[in-house]
Amino acid sequence: MLRSLKYLESYKVSAADGDIGRVTDFLFDDRHWTIRYLVTDTSGFWEEKHQVLVSPISFRQIDWETQLFHLGLTQAKLKGSPSVDLARPVSRQYEQEYFHYFEWPYYWGYGGIWGMDSYPFALARTTVNHERTHAQDTLRDPHLRSSKTVAGYHVRGSDGDIGYIVDFIVDDETWTIRYLVIDIGSWWFGRKVLVAPQWAEEVSWSKNVLCLNLTMEVIQSGPTWSPTTPIDREYEERLYEHYGRPAYWASRDASGQVPPVGS
Repeated sequence: MLRSLKYLESYKVSAADGDIGRVTDFLFDDRHWTIRYLVTDTSGFWEEKHQVLVSPISFRQIDWETQLFHLGLTQAKLKGSPSVDLARPVSRQYEQEYFHYFEWPYYWGYGGIWGMDSYPFALARTTVNHERTHAQDTLRDPHLRSSKTVAGYHVRGSDGDIGYIVDFIVDDETWTIRYLVIDIGSWWFGRKVLVAPQWAEEVSWSKNVLCLNLTMEVIQSGPTWSPTTPIDREYEERLYEHYGRPAYWASRDASGQVPPVGS
């Protein structure tokens, strides 16, 4: 199912033996546009830690009604996880240490968005073999971005400014970002539209700008989205037909892999 990422902010996170904190942010990689970590604030739950990274690999169940992520890990295991300084970019070295600690195979260096698969839970059931990961992928630093930081990026079309990113729509099984929610309200009365991140012609991470090869007229005449609009296959078909783009579900590579872009 497709869900608003903003709606998931402040969800509570619970270990197998008790609550650990609340979600405050998400880190996604800009190659596959996939959520890699939930940033969880443990203030009020633990005295000795304030932020821990939680991978979707550890999810046991998600209770959408009570807004709770259930993890298949104990509090002690999470407390002992490698500490992270989120004021600095998360390095590949840190990720290696993190994955070694939890005894999970790396998600990078393979053909899928989660190792050889499209779903994070598959890695929790896979035998660890870190030596198989390609050296160049192991040494290359990841391109992890904060959803809170990228929300607010300006969006430009081929003939002018379109709006800015206000939210992300994610697949709650693969944790791939399927759509960016663009607020075009400054131009067209509070409207919000969806565009797939794969349609980005360029992203300047240093200038906080995402460029689309779409005109303002095309955006204006496209399907409107609101938080109460269900994003079902019928809506997606209308969206892709309007923009004349191949549907991700009809492609052999449904992972949504996107080449690194930006400056």
